[in-house]
Amino acid sequence: MGAYKYLEELYKRKQSDVLRFLLRVRAWQYRQLASVHRASRPTRPDKARRLGYKAKQGYVIYRVRVKRGGRKRPVPKGICYGKPATEGVNQLKFQRSLRSVAEERVGRKVTGNLRILNSYWVAQDSTYKFYEVILVDPNHKVIRNDPRINWIVNPVHKHRELRGLTAAGRKNRGVPGKGHRYNNTIGGSRRKAWKRRNTLNLRRYR
Repeated sequence: MGAYKYLEELYKRKQSDVLRFLLRVRAWQYRQLASVHRASRPTRPDKARRLGYKAKQGYVIYRVRVKRGGRKRPVPKGICYGKPATEGVNQLKFQRSLRSVAEERVGRKVTGNLRILNSYWVAQDSTYKFYEVILVDPNHKVIRNDPRINWIVNPVHKHRELRGLTAAGRKNRGVPGKGHRYNNTIGGSRRKAWKRRNTLNLRRYR
């Protein structure tokens, strides 16, 4: 096995003494840093490489901290007006994962014309989850000349993370793959496809 394979196997055993100690120290270290900051290198090089990272010019890693827990409905004094179905303030769950929230925060914060490629988990404690986000500089000559990654230079890939086009975003939309029964997600999501196919659209002049 190569070194990356050893790293991969190590991370599959997160309750081993080595990783428990390592993750505890890392979580402490990341807590002291800003919520979004640039990392000089990926904490998990094996994982980063599997998600498309290369240790060359044009690739950037940002580390981001996201608060854990469900979503609380932002209503004054916990009063939800309207139907009883819309009641409830506390036990609500946000429709997207914390990983996609982390990507979004990096995308909003780091506006220097970088494109988000992917992200992965690095650590967590009782309050926070920490992710590392891989970004690509679409104006860098090395990126533009590399046929494996220069698809991201195309302007349709601006702010992929805000439109649910990254891996985390696609997973939350329910459109992660191809093949059997994924035709039910054509047009954005399962709900959108169902709604479009079950709505009677009668135009005024027909």
